[in-house]
Amino acid sequence: MAEEKAQIKWEGKSIAELRGPTADQIWSLLEDFCNINKWFPSIDVCNQVGGELGKPGLTRYCASKTLSTYGSYDEGEVRWVKERLLMINPAEKCLSYEVLENNSGFKSYMATMKVLEINGSDAGENGCKIEWSFIADPVEGWTFEDFNSFINFCLQSMGKNMEQDVLSG
Repeated sequence: MAEEKAQIKWEGKSIAELRGPTADQIWSLLEDFCNINKWFPSIDVCNQVGGELGKPGLTRYCASKTLSTYGSYDEGEVRWVKERLLMINPAEKCLSYEVLENNSGFKSYMATMKVLEINGSDAGENGCKIEWSFIADPVEGWTFEDFNSFINFCLQSMGKNMEQDVLSG
């Protein structure tokens, strides 16, 4: 009798806290699903390839050149992913998406991003936080810890880029 091997899913959540920008200001940047390349540290290109802007079913194609072990870009290799917006809720400031196709080792990946207000710390500062949660099959070539660290690094970079954009505008 053959034993069925249960597939373990990876689940994680990262949070970036931003001081100054409001949740509304950051949501207006994040909800623009096909412009993630403006904020995400390693995405060079992001284009709409299907669906309607701001609606579930919207599909984007994202790509980036990969870094070689020597820190220079390998012109011959481009990492790409096609993702579909599953849900977008402006009132709750959240969206969910899934990976459809890719050459980066993803088998199954779904993520939710939320923007939440932070009000009145002791210093009287306002701000917001971005939560990025995911559930995925293990990703080829990664450990869970490394993948989760990568997601956290990307979110912290995105948060910093968004914060700088809002505060400089």
